[in-house]
Amino acid sequence: MSDQMYTPPTDVTDDDKMMALLSYIFPLIVPLIILLSDNRKNRPVQRLHGVQSLTLTVISVIVSITVIGACLSPVIYIWGIVVGVNAYQGKQMDIPFVSNFVKKQGWVQ
Repeated sequence: MSDQMYTPPTDVTDDDKMMALLSYIFPLIVPLIILLSDNRKNRPVQRLHGVQSLTLTVISVIVSITVIGACLSPVIYIWGIVVGVNAYQGKQMDIPFVSNFVKKQGWVQ
């Protein structure tokens, strides 16, 4: 639940970083590609960011039903892009509530 950054595994490829970034820029298409592709879903970094991005998208859609939530949806999208840029740079940020939720569900390690 903190914004603390930590170093991801050392076997992270440039492809992992690019897919992590793209999963936040195109929040529905790229995560589904990652999770439906056998070779991509087995990459821990791609799976983590794909699941987080998809979860963040679902939360954004649910929240945007209210008027206040509709105003916050662009903020959530921009926050996702910030997380994606950090992932591309080799850093990883926890998304408040989302990161812990997907780990507790067992969707990622």
